Amino acid sequence: MAEARRIVVKVGSSSLTTAEGGLDADRVDALVDVLAKVRSGGEKEIVLVSSGAIAAGLAPLGLRRRPKDLARQQAAASVGQGLLVARYTASLARYGVRVGQVLLTSDDMARRAHHRNASRTLDQLLAMGALPVVNENDTVATDEIRFGDNDRLAALVAHLVHADLLVLLSDVDGLYDGDPSKPGSSRISEVRGPADIAHVKIGSAGKAGVGTGGMVTKVEAAGIAAAAGIPVVLTSAVHAADALAARDTGTYFHRTGRRSADRLLWLQHASTPQGALTLDDGAVTAVVEGRKSLLPAGIAAVEGEFSAGDPVELRDTTGRAIARGLVNFDAKEIPQLIGRSTRELARELGPAYEREVVHRDDLVLLHA
Repeated sequence: MAEARRIVVKVGSSSLTTAEGGLDADRVDALVDVLAKVRSGGEKEIVLVSSGAIAAGLAPLGLRRRPKDLARQQAAASVGQGLLVARYTASLARYGVRVGQVLLTSDDMARRAHHRNASRTLDQLLAMGALPVVNENDTVATDEIRFGDNDRLAALVAHLVHADLLVLLSDVDGLYDGDPSKPGSSRISEVRGPADIAHVKIGSAGKAGVGTGGMVTKVEAAGIAAAAGIPVVLTSAVHAADALAARDTGTYFHRTGRRSADRLLWLQHASTPQGALTLDDGAVTAVVEGRKSLLPAGIAAVEGEFSAGDPVELRDTTGRAIARGLVNFDAKEIPQLIGRSTRELARELGPAYEREVVHRDDLVLLHA
């Protein structure tokens, strides 16, 4: 932790706003004070993944609580995102630090070109000395392309920027083996793998009621990051300084895996399949055991409405999802390809059809 050079810090809505909605300037300033001190020596870089846009937009729009319908959530985000970034900009200006706003949807990250652009932008902002403030693009995100919570977004951003550490800040100072508000519960200081917390009953959204996550999403995010080779500290916002100074605080999740291809992590954890392809037994073996691309000859059936470039689920003949990938054809084109060789298709339909339906570089196994 002490040697971490590039750090992603995620802060939740409940740590920045009041339950009634609206930003708490003192809380924002307190967080900024910590972040500015950490990066002041020039040896460490910070990427901030910040919730709070929807919560910040509630009071200005006369909303008493977070709306359940998507349209009003988007309206609140539209108003609140400007207020959120303006607050960070003003607060970081006290230290002469520039803010770079980066708004993402999961759809952006599942597509190769968009993914590359996001990576390049974040790297350039850091190289130029700016502090990127990342949030989900709630104003345009639909239910189908939402990350669902910024904890998962933070884990994926940490992987995207090759972070050395992910710090998840909450309104609870770590993971507990029971309800932290009840006597007898104790903080779990270290997690070396899923088996360490298999017995723990994990709670949902916090008491402030302005966020979408809860401890369950934080533990899931920590698992994603740890499996990708990034250690994680989960603690409360008031202990941010301790976490970033590598002092004992919160819950430390050890690495459980190694880095994989950036885009495949996004494909596995951030994409929503727009359809499904059923594979015959031979194709299942080729994809799962041989790590081969999916060819038209191995497809038995297709369902859903999707376009070339969309994520689709690959299933075996029992209906079990075995993989997820980016498809190279529209759904309406697939039926004429089923069971046929690429050479045959090229002769009949043209050279554009002499290719994989899903290339192995655009495919991730779900049960590897």
